[in-house]
Amino acid sequence: MNPRELAEEAAQALHGIAWYGQRKPVFTGSNAVTLLKRGSEQFAAMCERIDQASQSVWMATYMVSPHGQSGLVLQAMMQAARRGVKVYFVVDGVGSREAPASLWLEMAQAGVQLAIYRPLHGLLSPLDTAQWRRMHMKLCVVDARVAFVGGINLIDDRYDLTHGWTANPRLDYALEVQGAVVMPVAHTIKAMWTRATLGRDWRDDIEHWLGDRNRMKRLRTLWKKSRLRLPASTQDRQATSAAARAPMRCAFVLRDNLLQRRTIERAALQAIQQARTRVDIVTPYFYPARALRHALHDAARRGVRVRLLLQGKVDYKIAAMAARVLYGELQQHGVRIHEYQPAFLHAKVVCVDEDWATVGSSNLDPMSLVLNLEANLVVRDIGFLQTLTAALEADFGESVEVPLPAVLDRTWAMRVRRSVVAWMAKVYLRLGGVTGRY
Repeated sequence: MNPRELAEEAAQALHGIAWYGQRKPVFTGSNAVTLLKRGSEQFAAMCERIDQASQSVWMATYMVSPHGQSGLVLQAMMQAARRGVKVYFVVDGVGSREAPASLWLEMAQAGVQLAIYRPLHGLLSPLDTAQWRRMHMKLCVVDARVAFVGGINLIDDRYDLTHGWTANPRLDYALEVQGAVVMPVAHTIKAMWTRATLGRDWRDDIEHWLGDRNRMKRLRTLWKKSRLRLPASTQDRQATSAAARAPMRCAFVLRDNLLQRRTIERAALQAIQQARTRVDIVTPYFYPARALRHALHDAARRGVRVRLLLQGKVDYKIAAMAARVLYGELQQHGVRIHEYQPAFLHAKVVCVDEDWATVGSSNLDPMSLVLNLEANLVVRDIGFLQTLTAALEADFGESVEVPLPAVLDRTWAMRVRRSVVAWMAKVYLRLGGVTGRY
């Protein structure tokens, strides 16, 4: 095989995954994005799409429960498999640990192909620090045409694995997407499937395919050369035609342990640093790195309205303590902090000004920003931001703003609490294999 043929063969292998070599968001146009609030809206939309599927359904999710409305999605997947649709379902070994074995057996009998990412083996598995890096994504692609990206697990809005059934539905968001951005979502789910089934990363498969002729050095060179080339096939163009009249600019962004370790964090950081009028952040778990905290301080000081919507009803006390030791510092610089009251908060949303937003699975804490595998969608569209802003205003309306104390708590007890949280975070990250300052 001559060099030209080899290059063409390698380029063909890389078609559709050039986006993965990007360390920054890669935006494409001609996308249509629909905001989905809570699982009740997402599950209904997913069931409709899966019922219409004719070729394939790929799904990757962290947490699974067959109880309540989420069970309808599982049933739709099984019905699709029975009528001949190829259905692939990859779940995280920790998030899915409470799902009954009978569920997996039923799905397998229906023809659903199941893979478990890093399953737990024995009681001592949590002590293996390699197991701390979980697949926290929530993704679905139907017929390579429609994708779902967000923070909503496959679990009923009123059901919590730790606290049981609740009176009010959990607050969460997801997006239904059509257009060019569906492609990287599909490739990501397939990458998770490869990792779970073969015990190695999908990139290793490409390296093996290239063999002795072309090692990883050449692969990385091709990534760099093709990083802005996202050629659309005929099928891709057909898939995006429905979105042509709603040309939203979108970028699918990952956090993994390969090339995109800080892509989500840096995208949010850059947007906040460039904010002109407002920054709204909604997240249940908030303990960001120093650079992001300083960006919030600076934005508030230059007159940007900076608001945080955090948990009022606490699910994990340690996580709530970690967030609350930062309240005084943030408020001192002009950041307004609200706590959501009606129910558990699980949404992960960042809105900046009138034309930048991200929705996905990533919290603003060490687990999401430097350990777990995460996936977000960044949307640059004024119309979409208006819809999202209206929804968030309703959420802030159901929250209570935490008042700025007359005298900031600088007592030894507060200093001790903050030092303890910082020490715990540092130890956790070191054990998880993360070096450097957070």
